[in-house]
Amino acid sequence: MAIETPYLRYTPAVETPDADEAETSRSLNETMRSISETTLAHGGHAIRSVHAKAHGALRAELEVAPGLSPELAQGLFAQAGRYPVVMRFSTIPGDILDDSVSTPRGVAIKIVGVEGERLEGSEGDATQDFVLVNGPAFSAPGPKQFLATLKLLAKTTDRAEGLKKVASAALRGVQSAVVAATGSPSPALATLGGQPETHILGDSFYSQVPLRFGDHIAKIALVPVSPDLTALTDKPLDDTSAPNAIREAVLEHFRRHGGTWELRAQLCLNLDDMPVEDASVVWSEAASPYRTIATLTAAPQTSWSEARAAFVDDGLSFSPWHGLAAHRPLGGIMRMRKSAYEMGKRFRAETNGRRIEEPRNLDSLPE
Repeated sequence: MAIETPYLRYTPAVETPDADEAETSRSLNETMRSISETTLAHGGHAIRSVHAKAHGALRAELEVAPGLSPELAQGLFAQAGRYPVVMRFSTIPGDILDDSVSTPRGVAIKIVGVEGERLEGSEGDATQDFVLVNGPAFSAPGPKQFLATLKLLAKTTDRAEGLKKVASAALRGVQSAVVAATGSPSPALATLGGQPETHILGDSFYSQVPLRFGDHIAKIALVPVSPDLTALTDKPLDDTSAPNAIREAVLEHFRRHGGTWELRAQLCLNLDDMPVEDASVVWSEAASPYRTIATLTAAPQTSWSEARAAFVDDGLSFSPWHGLAAHRPLGGIMRMRKSAYEMGKRFRAETNGRRIEEPRNLDSLPE
């Protein structure tokens, strides 16, 4: 007999694609390709069209918590276990900017050694990726609105960095006023350069858009919990004038300290209050709190070196479509990511002459 829960059960019917979504996807791919071609022309090396600048790459371990309640013991998290992980911290622009142009931060997590029924395009692999950003909701409700924003950003790729620095400083001031008035930051302002200049290791990160969570639907969060990380939450960067201030802060921390995060899931109750297709809606944590499903621990290490950066930036790709069928990405933004990320991976591999493959282990990750 099935156990009754308040959580919405997953069915394919929770997704309602627009009739012209294929055309939106084509245009989005073209725009992202144009960003990559611009940075290639200027830099001579193919980089990601979003989240191009990495600030650290960590070797870590994920431990799935034992004894999870049935609604949380789903997919990868159905059984207790330990998995090697590589983490890549980044900021969202597709061009490599000084960190004084302050934009939202991301962390991509690749969990290795994951077995089970795979998503289409991920057959034969043994990884599960989660792609997270330091805000609970996406900056646009759907693919068309995101495409409009991306086209504007594409026009400024690798241009007028000095003006971007001035604009970012002004937008941070506006963002402070918004937070004072409303209690929460504006994702749109953060995307344009209004991200506070704080330590990235103190941030919490969110999937922003939902995914299948076995029998249910969830958003995922990564939250710092060890004292050495929580002490960095909202802590200003020591030297905001340094072009690689975030990278240097991560490097300095992990020279001497480790860190522990909790991976948490927020289960969907209903589609009216917690929509799948509107990625800009923050799901109420009062109604459905984020609940711990695993811990992620990184020991002290060298978080940045040329060899490690080359391995992670040029040799790996991160996509929510690398994973189990039980964690199928949901909603228009996630559907757009499938072909866009595949296109970006091919472009980087072909241009740089380097194979990009899903790892079976992390033995080759440089120390």
